[in-house]
Amino acid sequence: MGNSYAGQLKTTRFEEVLRNSIEASLRSDNLVPRPIFSQLYLEAEQQLSSLEAGSRADNEEEEEEEEEEEGSESSSPPVSYQVKPPPEGCCTTDGFCQAGKDLRLVSISNEHIEVPSGFLLVGAKSPNLPDHLLVCAVDKRFLPDDNGRNALLGFSGNCVGCGKKGFCYFTEFSNHINLKLTTQPKKQKHLKYYLVRNAQGALTKGSVICWKGAEFRGRQSSTSTCSSTLFQLPESSGLSGSTSSEPLPPANASAPAGTQQTAAAVDHIPSTAAFSSAVYNGKESPKQQMMKNNLSALTRPSVLGTLTNSGPPKKRHKGWSPESPSSTETWNLQLNPQASNRIKNGSLSSLPHSALVGPASSPMVGSGEPVSVPDNLLKICKAKPVIFKGHGNFPYLCGNINDVIVSPLLYTCYRNSQSLSRAYEQYGASTIQPISEEMQLLLTVYYLVQLAADQVPLIEDLEQIFMRSWRESHLCEIRQYQPAAPQPFPQLPGPVAPVSSAQLPWLAGLAASSCNDSVHIIECSYSLAEGLSEMFKLLMEGKLTKTNYVVIICASRNRAIDSCIVITGKYQARVLSESMLSPSDYQKEVNYQLVTGKVETLGSFFSTLCPEGDIDLLLEKFYQENQGHISSSLSASVNKPAAVHGAGTAVCTSYEIERHQIHPFQLAVAQKLLSHICSIADSSTQNLDLGSFEKIDFLICVPPSEVTYQQTLFHLWHSVISRNTDTCSQRVEQYVMKLDAEAQIKFKIFLQNSMQNPHTLFVLIHDHAHWDLMSAMHSLYPQTELSTGLVDRLLNCREVKEAPNIVTLHVTSFPYALQTQHTHISPYNEIHWPSSYSNGVDLYHENKKYFGLSEFIESTLSGHSIPLLRYDSSFEAMVMALGKRFPRLHSAVIRTFVLIQHYSAAMMAVCGLSQMKNYTSVETLEITQNLINSSRQCPSGHGLMVVLRIPCVPLAAVAYERLYNVRERLALEDNFEIILGNPNSGITIGKHFVEQLKIWQKIEDVDWRPQTYLELEGLPCILIFSGMDPQGESLPRSLRYCDLRLINSSSLVRTSLEQELGLAAYFVSSEIHTEKPVVNDVLESDPEKLSSTDNEDEEIATEGSTSEKRSPMKRERSRSHDSASSSLSSKTSTFCTESSPPQALSNSTEETTNNYERQKQKVDKGAQTTISKHLPPVTEQLDMKQNIKSTQVSITSSSSPPFSSSSFSSAPTHNSFILQTSQCSMTKASKQPPIVFLPKLVYDIITSTDSSGLPKSSSLLPYHSVMWASSFRPLMSKMMTCTEQSLYYRQWTVPKPIHMDYNNRNEGRMDTFHPRRLLLSGPPQIGKTGAYLQFLSILSRMLIRLTEVDVYDEEEININIKEESDQYYHQPGDLWPDLETFKKMPFDYTIHDPKYEDASLICSKLQTIDSEDRSVSRRQEDMYTCRQTTRMRLSKYAAYNTYHHCEQCHQYMGFNPRYQIYESTLHAFAFSYSVLGEEIQLHFIIPKSKEHHFVFSQPGRQLESMRLPLVTDKSEDYIKSPTFTPTTGRHEHGLFNLYHAMDGASHLHVLVVKEYEMAIYKKYWPNHIMLVLPSIFNSAGVGAAHFLIKELSYHNLELERNRQEELGIKPQDIWPFIVISDDSCVMWNTVEVDCSGDRRSDYTWTERNVSLKQILQHIEATPNVTHYALIGMRKWSSKTNSAEIKEPFSCCHVHDFIMLNVDLTQNVQYNQNRFTCDDVDFNLRVHSAGLLICRFNNFSVMKKQIAVGGQRSFHIKSKVSDNPVSISPAQYICAPDSKHTFLAAPAQLLLEKYLQYHSHHFFPLSLKNYSHPVLSVDCYLNLGPQIAVCYVSSRPHSLNISSSGLTFSGLLLYLCDSFVVASFLKKFHFLKGATLCVICQDRNSLRQTVVRLELEDEWQFRLRDEFQTANAKEDRPLFFLTGRHI
Repeated sequence: MGNSYAGQLKTTRFEEVLRNSIEASLRSDNLVPRPIFSQLYLEAEQQLSSLEAGSRADNEEEEEEEEEEEGSESSSPPVSYQVKPPPEGCCTTDGFCQAGKDLRLVSISNEHIEVPSGFLLVGAKSPNLPDHLLVCAVDKRFLPDDNGRNALLGFSGNCVGCGKKGFCYFTEFSNHINLKLTTQPKKQKHLKYYLVRNAQGALTKGSVICWKGAEFRGRQSSTSTCSSTLFQLPESSGLSGSTSSEPLPPANASAPAGTQQTAAAVDHIPSTAAFSSAVYNGKESPKQQMMKNNLSALTRPSVLGTLTNSGPPKKRHKGWSPESPSSTETWNLQLNPQASNRIKNGSLSSLPHSALVGPASSPMVGSGEPVSVPDNLLKICKAKPVIFKGHGNFPYLCGNINDVIVSPLLYTCYRNSQSLSRAYEQYGASTIQPISEEMQLLLTVYYLVQLAADQVPLIEDLEQIFMRSWRESHLCEIRQYQPAAPQPFPQLPGPVAPVSSAQLPWLAGLAASSCNDSVHIIECSYSLAEGLSEMFKLLMEGKLTKTNYVVIICASRNRAIDSCIVITGKYQARVLSESMLSPSDYQKEVNYQLVTGKVETLGSFFSTLCPEGDIDLLLEKFYQENQGHISSSLSASVNKPAAVHGAGTAVCTSYEIERHQIHPFQLAVAQKLLSHICSIADSSTQNLDLGSFEKIDFLICVPPSEVTYQQTLFHLWHSVISRNTDTCSQRVEQYVMKLDAEAQIKFKIFLQNSMQNPHTLFVLIHDHAHWDLMSAMHSLYPQTELSTGLVDRLLNCREVKEAPNIVTLHVTSFPYALQTQHTHISPYNEIHWPSSYSNGVDLYHENKKYFGLSEFIESTLSGHSIPLLRYDSSFEAMVMALGKRFPRLHSAVIRTFVLIQHYSAAMMAVCGLSQMKNYTSVETLEITQNLINSSRQCPSGHGLMVVLRIPCVPLAAVAYERLYNVRERLALEDNFEIILGNPNSGITIGKHFVEQLKIWQKIEDVDWRPQTYLELEGLPCILIFSGMDPQGESLPRSLRYCDLRLINSSSLVRTSLEQELGLAAYFVSSEIHTEKPVVNDVLESDPEKLSSTDNEDEEIATEGSTSEKRSPMKRERSRSHDSASSSLSSKTSTFCTESSPPQALSNSTEETTNNYERQKQKVDKGAQTTISKHLPPVTEQLDMKQNIKSTQVSITSSSSPPFSSSSFSSAPTHNSFILQTSQCSMTKASKQPPIVFLPKLVYDIITSTDSSGLPKSSSLLPYHSVMWASSFRPLMSKMMTCTEQSLYYRQWTVPKPIHMDYNNRNEGRMDTFHPRRLLLSGPPQIGKTGAYLQFLSILSRMLIRLTEVDVYDEEEININIKEESDQYYHQPGDLWPDLETFKKMPFDYTIHDPKYEDASLICSKLQTIDSEDRSVSRRQEDMYTCRQTTRMRLSKYAAYNTYHHCEQCHQYMGFNPRYQIYESTLHAFAFSYSVLGEEIQLHFIIPKSKEHHFVFSQPGRQLESMRLPLVTDKSEDYIKSPTFTPTTGRHEHGLFNLYHAMDGASHLHVLVVKEYEMAIYKKYWPNHIMLVLPSIFNSAGVGAAHFLIKELSYHNLELERNRQEELGIKPQDIWPFIVISDDSCVMWNTVEVDCSGDRRSDYTWTERNVSLKQILQHIEATPNVTHYALIGMRKWSSKTNSAEIKEPFSCCHVHDFIMLNVDLTQNVQYNQNRFTCDDVDFNLRVHSAGLLICRFNNFSVMKKQIAVGGQRSFHIKSKVSDNPVSISPAQYICAPDSKHTFLAAPAQLLLEKYLQYHSHHFFPLSLKNYSHPVLSVDCYLNLGPQIAVCYVSSRPHSLNISSSGLTFSGLLLYLCDSFVVASFLKKFHFLKGATLCVICQDRNSLRQTVVRLELEDEWQFRLRDEFQTANAKEDRPLFFLTGRHI
């Protein structure tokens, strides 16, 4: 039937397979059980390799069986097969089914194909169409998984062409699709590829279907086409990868692998992504293939079919394919790399490009004879060689393939460099040849030759070499396209002529000849196979012991070269192979070695090192001998503090924890964040409406570290925001969320709150934002950690993205992974931490200096003080020696055990076991001694913290247990604590130390326990810091040593390295010590020191020289010229024995110093290489190494006095931080940064720089889940700012498919940025948490402030002048005035508006003025005195400026989609006015949406009039009176949005603007009607606007009367009122009076905010309203008393917001020349005309304080120069024809300002003479507060005060008209010596006025009494004439 298999049931495997299947099914979510029998039958030839102690013989037997079965299958002749004839009439065309439907992939790739659930699309190969695939739908249960297993027997498929379903036999199906086979149809043979959808949605060829794992076998079966197609690059460029922290499960057979890319995409490297993983036998390991399948299926939504998972076997020995590494030693697990390994880690591996083009696409198929890997290779060579494929074909490997590793990284790098020329061609360059393969290989050899013995090759280096070489060779072509990059590498010889294949081996050998056989060249004539065989032979013979790299070249004239490079150096091979493990595999491997006891051999080896016997025996012996003595002596200092404290004597006073203050730089960052929020709100995109929010809420997301969580709670509890938001200790937890399993519940509540509270702004803060950036699509596997991908699931969910009231803030020290081509964050929304000097302001002025990575690196530079970054050469040497001895142990295990041994030995040495000093290093001894002695130097027992970083949790547990036991045996349990810091649990410390902390921190709580590391301040302790990555934990200022010797040095990613070093980041106190230090000769020789060289305390020289000069950092050194003398001075040291005499010590001093000098220069090879050459036995090496070290050390014995200076003699010479007895060690620690110990490999990378000074670590791949977009990228520069670095990463990095931003693409458009997402980045431990909490606080205050407004709150003035009367004309509760009653009310001339407090008092006969009282009540003349305001919360009836845009306002503001913003028309409107003597032409800008308010002529659409309602109209829906608002300089801040004030009612609102401001007002208020004043009024004041408003309104009233008269409406029925409102009126209030009392005086009143609509409709409804000329209301004041509202209506001045009857006031005009007091002037004119002015006292208007525009927009300056020289008002006038400086200001403004401040020069008798005012005819001018005026009108029949009995002290005649005659003036009486001031437009008018009014009869004039305003002639100055009364 075509489905038979030559398999047999093997009972030996049955039980095992059955058990595996049951376990997997129980764990799996898949309902379909794993097929058991198909496993046994289909995989009969495949055996599970036991990873545990399986014998090699078993493996050989299994291999023989496989050979036999596969041989029988492939070598037997094919069975002849008769094709069944097709039915008549059916289609038999190749590529079509029998129904005639096209099945070819190229034809139907873009068509929609229905795929039933559980089916997958696969591609079938037809022998007649070798270039085509036929598309089929097959049930995935009958397809294999990626190990070639689990496929059910049989077949089930559908035809995608005709849709026929239910083919149960592949024979039948092959006939239907016209395969036309001549052999037995087999699905394994003809179903070749999975089919997947690409990014464009087209169906493309995916990965190969793994039938029986044949693709990985390395066989050359002629029937297998898989092996020849698997690595064809143009066809399949895999686009997937994984950095999952857990191993991925075997995918079900259905998972389609990979996605297709077009050939063009492959050519252009930046657009491709691929796998980076190690490869076996020239093929990928099954696990990689499996991972690719799973990942591609999950990352691509277009993958066909549905995915199910059958969970992986849990035990290590279950479910492994034979291709995975197997051996008797389980440590080989590390050689099973996963796709994630190479992506996440990388030394060599970390090549960014590992990820660009993957091994799957490599065209390196096996050729020639397979190469047999010899047995026992690992055992003999002590390392697994790593083979890097190079160019050409790579042979198959067979035999002991578990002892080698094959990697495609170099091949990838070669391919990427070939793409450089194509990248240049994109920029328009002509075709440029890429660098040749020969040159690539030769440059590689050059690079390897110059590597030191302890260096590991980095692909980044090689890429840059290729780039530079290629640039140099094509300099002339590419110079115009890109500048040459700086050269970080030594000059490499580059031949001018191209290198030929024949020359290559010779040139390579020549290059390698100078390297002392470090690089060995093997030349092959036929294929690489012979070279590899020779290399294996040399390895087995031990002839490559000195060789680190073997380069194998097969060069032939006829074809391209083949090459590969083998890493044979033990150190290099170990580092590279371990770097291929993912973090999870790394942990599992280490854990496995611990669990299975593999490390016991290491422990037993350590025991043999100690000649005195096992360390444990020594400890036990020591414990028994000294049980009583030690505990009492060592703990004396610890027990002492309590007693001493009680006695009231010496107590350490230096303990202080500075945590709860906001520093200037944090405030600066908070304000920066706030300004970004405001800029988002201010932008035109409407993405954030700050005006609609009343308060904030927030949620802080932190990694799932208990310490970080508690630390954030602690900061939050003590922050300002917690007080602002009324959080209490019980509720503060709701604002912080750990990203763990319970996070989703908390986050759901957060989202619900955000939806239920649209007027609350929710801020989502993602702290430590680089921690988990895994895509949620890649974390769906049931066995992965729940937290993986949680950030993506929560923060990137649709609800967060779409919610208009959620702002997301990412906070991180390492933002690189959020700065890719697909980032959600706009570059404009990035906030970078400011430098210490920002705009000349020192942000760190509180004597603190931040020490971060750059400062640590700088401390290592030559010429600086003792380095803060160090490595331990003796530790590294021991690790390297043990690595060679125990090749199967992971180096992390070895390093950890060595370091534990060192710490144990150091503790024993300090406690008196002097012989143990030989078994530790100087560095570890220094740490341990200072730790143990630190608490002795402080009377309170304060000590140092030592952080021991052990990323691997199982190793950390081992270290903790071991160190804990050693401490107990040495009776040090009360001297210092050992704390195991696990990210998933809290802090546990002993009760004794808890009590100490409570005393130091003055904590009363009995149950208190430290929950953060910050609370361990001053506690002497070793903190074992575990977890693969730090998760934001902060360390206390007592941190002294940061031991990073155990960090994963193979993980060379910028973020990983920097966050490890970030643990030591620190703020250093920089107070200057006053004590006189000893001169240091060494420092005197350094001329570059920034401070004086006679200071023994060394400075840490840093960048920013100004800060250094002002506050140099101090470090204590031992009080001697060198430490040898101090060592000699310590006679009591028990370690100064015969074995280490003083001479030895002094010699060792020089040696150590020299050693550190070498270390500074990054050249520290001597000790290691010498030992390794001359002392091969490991024990000898270690003994000698320790002996050398021991001569450098002297240790304090336990018998030394606790406070003796000899305690410090032991510290090594190179340590400048020797602790002194004179000061608490914790205090000193806080004044100097910690010392950091690094692995040598990391130290070299961190401290090496390129030519620009940029640390090498900065140019590494920034993050494990991103990759470089191209090799063709410029180098980073040290001069780059944070912003420039961000732009660099945004251009040159792309996320991998596992990154959460991977799918954030929108075909190149820029709208992928989320508008409400921000990124705050700053160095680690610098105070970002405090900054964003401060930001939340000021944002909260700002939102409250946005809902508040400053309104003027001033009492009415001149209340005491008002004549008190017992007569009240209306009842307090009257709603409207009674007309007849109101006519009887006298007019109150006195101004009561507080804004006129500095204006002249207006006198009347009713007033009796007390001059003393008046002068006291006035405030001093001060034009800059601030008026009193109060803050009020905006009500729902407020008027708003342009910053307010809520949803209800959108249509009102012009955001209605029916009307475009620009749809408005300009209309001219002209009328004549005799006063001006010319026609006035105004312009209206009328939006389309407001045209219904106007009347237009029908044919020409000319503006005819503005519609007016009738007096009798009554409607609740509209306001009858048009509102005019004159404004200048307030296009943003003017309160023109009356939508809410009018409560949505229809109204007509016109803005009156000057011509030059028309455009800006139109831009901000597109939906408002504008009345544009003529250009002649551009420099006019508010009087001109009022004048034109009134005249226009009267003219319009006449037009409307005429128009409506034709409709039968009487002229008097047209509504005659308009409203003139200031642009600062913000809210309106009403007083509600309750007159329920028996008497008139018994009433109560309340004031509340109401809408303007309610007030206007109330006033418009006043009975006989048309009889009133002016109606106004009170100015609001919180100090309003009952007396002011007892009379509900007043006849007095009205201001700010008035209703004007333009009909009654037809003959009364505003003075168009006035700038100030024009409303007072107009009120007096109206009253004198006999018209009624009514003020509603029950209504009040609130005026907002606006700091811009209005009167402030008029600036008086000199016309001659532009210098902003202040000009005093006394200079505003001058004598005519003088050479006075003319001013650029209107004459009227100069006049008014002069009279306001200097009128006493004109009216000296009037000064404070209130009973004799100045007579002002027909006008009111402000003569200042100390002069009173009396207003009279010269118009006939006008109402004037009775002047009988009044004697005036002066006369003011301002622009007199013809109504003023001589007889009129002679009615008034003046004091003798009274003064006269006549003001006219010109000198001629001045003389005519004097003559016409016969002034010379009573007034004496002198020539020198003539003046003019300080205007030029063309500006038409005003002229004055003054005289004295005769």
